[in-house]
Amino acid sequence: MTLSLIGFMGCGKSSVGRRLSELLCCDFIDLDNEIVAWAGKSIPEIFAEEGEEGFRTIEAERLREILAPRSDQSSMILSLGGGTVMNPESAELVHGKTISIYLRASIDTLVNNLAEESEGRPMLRTSQGVSLRERIEDLMSIRSRTYEETAHIIIDTDGRTIDQISSEIMSLALD
Repeated sequence: MTLSLIGFMGCGKSSVGRRLSELLCCDFIDLDNEIVAWAGKSIPEIFAEEGEEGFRTIEAERLREILAPRSDQSSMILSLGGGTVMNPESAELVHGKTISIYLRASIDTLVNNLAEESEGRPMLRTSQGVSLRERIEDLMSIRSRTYEETAHIIIDTDGRTIDQISSEIMSLALD
């Protein structure tokens, strides 16, 4: 069984994923970390050299490899980048080969969570005069429907702890 966590950057995918892997005693894979290890470069460096399209190609290749049939069939928790499922092939893989969980957070929560780290996130770079909030709103207007369509389960995360979110996922996904 593979549980995949999808949603906008800053919604808690990595933190919840690590906690779930502890609770379920299974592997945790953060797709962004896998890409960095494979490429030997940071995500901002990949974006600078390859652009978003090049990054998404690498991301889709790594995702295909991670979700390829394995002989051990062990369970894992997979945290995906915020834009991973915007690639239709990746969305199809995630929906078809995992129990996909959308960690949905409000714009206010995302702005609060990302305010201190937006510089290191290429998709949050804004043009002059565009605020972080406006950039998040723009991206969410494009992405939210795809998140919802790709997900098997939607969990609202606002005002909730990592343990509360993890417990709800376990009760819903493992029934």
